[in-house]
Amino acid sequence: MGIAGLARGEMSVNLPENSDSVQQQAVLDALPALVFLQREGSIVSANAEARLVLGLAEAAWVPRPTEDLLWGLFPGTAEPQTLLAGSERARPFHATLAAAGGHLLPVEGTYRLLSAELREAVIVAHLSDREQAPKSRLMEDVLASIPEAIVIVHGVHVLYTNPAFTQMFGYTAEEVSGGNLREFIVPETRQHENAMLQKMVDEYSRAAMETVRQTKDGELVDVSLMAAPLAVGGANVGYVLTYRDIGMRKQMEARLQYDAMHDALTGLPNRALFLDRLTLAMNRRARRRDQNCGVLFLDLDRFKEINDTLGHAAGDLLLVAVAKRLNEALRPHDTAARLGGDEFAVVVENILDASDLCIVATRVLREMLRPFEIFGNPVFAGASIGAAMAGPDHAAPELLIRDADFAMYRAKQGGGNRFEIFDRRLEVHASSLQEREQGLRAVLDKREFELWYQPIYRLINGKLEGFESLLRRRRADGSFESFRELLSVAEDTGLSISIGRETMNDVCRQLLHWAAVLPEVDLTLTVNLSSRQFYHPDMVAQLRSVLATTGARPSSLLFEMSESTLSDNPDAAVAILQRMIDCNVRVAIDNFGSNLAPLNHLVRLPIDMVKLDSKLTMTAATGGRHAAILESLIHLGRSLGVRVVAQGIETLDQLNALRRMGCELGQGHLLSRAVEPNKAQRLAEQGYWIG
Repeated sequence: MGIAGLARGEMSVNLPENSDSVQQQAVLDALPALVFLQREGSIVSANAEARLVLGLAEAAWVPRPTEDLLWGLFPGTAEPQTLLAGSERARPFHATLAAAGGHLLPVEGTYRLLSAELREAVIVAHLSDREQAPKSRLMEDVLASIPEAIVIVHGVHVLYTNPAFTQMFGYTAEEVSGGNLREFIVPETRQHENAMLQKMVDEYSRAAMETVRQTKDGELVDVSLMAAPLAVGGANVGYVLTYRDIGMRKQMEARLQYDAMHDALTGLPNRALFLDRLTLAMNRRARRRDQNCGVLFLDLDRFKEINDTLGHAAGDLLLVAVAKRLNEALRPHDTAARLGGDEFAVVVENILDASDLCIVATRVLREMLRPFEIFGNPVFAGASIGAAMAGPDHAAPELLIRDADFAMYRAKQGGGNRFEIFDRRLEVHASSLQEREQGLRAVLDKREFELWYQPIYRLINGKLEGFESLLRRRRADGSFESFRELLSVAEDTGLSISIGRETMNDVCRQLLHWAAVLPEVDLTLTVNLSSRQFYHPDMVAQLRSVLATTGARPSSLLFEMSESTLSDNPDAAVAILQRMIDCNVRVAIDNFGSNLAPLNHLVRLPIDMVKLDSKLTMTAATGGRHAAILESLIHLGRSLGVRVVAQGIETLDQLNALRRMGCELGQGHLLSRAVEPNKAQRLAEQGYWIG
């Protein structure tokens, strides 16, 4: 049960501290407890509940000896009315009350010494449950059943706390009896709230706030606090404070806030939080020019391949591992984020110039190049990183991210596993590239292209060997032109990947059609692979998919890669070519001999055919050293079991010279230009070159 006492509470009012005051008496009369004031061994005052039990509800109180009313208040003492020496804390007791009509009622409660000098104390008691008055018991049950912690304060006195207060804060009613709430549950950092609460109640008749209070064990609890005035007889004589534990709600709100700003898989900040951190960094840079900032934009080079070959679970593990490595490679004040898919970004702060940004980019790239362990196996992902320093042209964080993205794209174009720093020249190139990309996309969306076919003949007898598939663009007037210029744009923008996939599909469908209408003709169709397409992680997977969906015969397909493409990364080229051969397709080197350097390709690479550069073909009929080199290459290919095709045959002299040199196959304008599919079918039906 509650207590009475003199102390300063969480809130206070300017009331006289005389215990006999009218206002204090009114507060005591409102409590559902028996409250007695003892002085000099006598009960000098009792509240309304006590007077009701004693049968003196309306009568003026006449001081009576304590032992006449409360028997056994001080068990074991020679003089029951003698005040026990004690601390300021309340002391529990059990006693017997001499009630009206001569009834003896068991009571229990707390006894607090107010003043040893005046021999003054407050006794707060209540009857046992079976003896308690119905009205008093109802009030007690109501207050006990309320889940919120309730405290009643009069002036600077704590008069009552309900059981929920003990459950929430750990203090029993006896422990806080007459004490200072600020000494018990208000943390030092929240002491200033008392004046604010008082002002709010005075102005608005109540106050509500979310704050923090402290339990007996020192734990901080998030609470919703409501303070309302305690009105008795039309006058505000105190306050009723209500506390509700909102810890679970706060945790849920914090979790929702965290989830809204972080990536669910990796735990890194997401795009929204990344933009917020970057905005703050750029604002700090605007105030202090010696604290610049930059952005790293990172894209994994082989994520799609890993995801497709090892499964999405492996891909998710890789992304988590990448996030962990990013955090380990960065400084504490830098921020790494996952923007989506396999794209990551980093805010790099407190740097002076681009050299500092390069140091961070180098450290991050080094971490990305180390193998990741996925399901117990080492996996190499690699990364392309673009870096951009904040400058006067970056009015918004999105512009800085855009520039870093441009630089990343250039790093990926350079073969990946590297980083590039953005500069203005790159921006001009990117703008021009963007315009050309839009034009190419329009061509692709309108399907303004198709495959034409240039025949390849055996030079010894003119028999048709197959066709090389070549892209042609349809003009507005219905005529066609070479796709060569657009191919460079496709390679720069990455659209060559999708174009290459469509080309594979179209070639395989053409093979199936000719096999159906010309079953006796055995043709080989060649497909050109650009450097970007050849080294793309999904290329072999796309090839397998196309073969599976179309049902085309793999041995009828020949894939051409330029000599320079294979020279870019010979080790990787060997691995890719072997995977292609495992699909039962054949491979060829295009423009062979253009540099007259990588002859070891003939020995090292698992190739079926070489297509001589047209510049060499032009020397066939001229004699001299160049013709000798050409003849040597033809004989070298034949000795190694590699078929040789002479490209760009323009004259009969060239054709006859190549025949004398033993060149097996040839193509060029003398034999036939590239023709549309219907004409190519007629050439296939014809079967031989007719000069």
